[in-house]
Amino acid sequence: MKNTDKEETKPEVWLRGPVPGIPALLQPSAHALLQVREDIYRYTRDLPQTALWTKPVGRASVGFHLQHLTGVLDRMLTYAKANELSESQFEFLQKEGVFNSEITLERLLKAFELKSEEALKFFKTVPDNMLTETRTVGRKKLPSTVAGLLFHAAEHAQRHVGQLLVTTSILKDR
Repeated sequence: MKNTDKEETKPEVWLRGPVPGIPALLQPSAHALLQVREDIYRYTRDLPQTALWTKPVGRASVGFHLQHLTGVLDRMLTYAKANELSESQFEFLQKEGVFNSEITLERLLKAFELKSEEALKFFKTVPDNMLTETRTVGRKKLPSTVAGLLFHAAEHAQRHVGQLLVTTSILKDR
């Protein structure tokens, strides 16, 4: 999924037309996740492995943002499917952003790519009438809907890509 110069001249994902098989009401979320996937490869290109866990001016590391992108998407999909988080998901959440010299940039990029593919496959199974079904979030069982969860997953990913862009720009400029 690595970008080439030719891919960088393409319009943003949302301007390339519908994603095949994705219901119309989930197209914006699908477009956002696909854009995130392209952007994380582009923004981390040439980032040295030694910079992966660096926290410029005390802010979150690139490693954290990439782990968090995958973790949030995984958690939102779990809730959208009306499931509770597993112990392994709680463990993953606790380890987001924790320095681990064995975790590589390539591994983090691939993890998000795989999780976004899982999300897109799920989107294809969601009928329109399911989008308004109530779902709960977290131990407090806060109210949401399937559409709310899937939209949040996409917009939250976009937010972290913006932060990742700033962080990688600072690190590459050093």
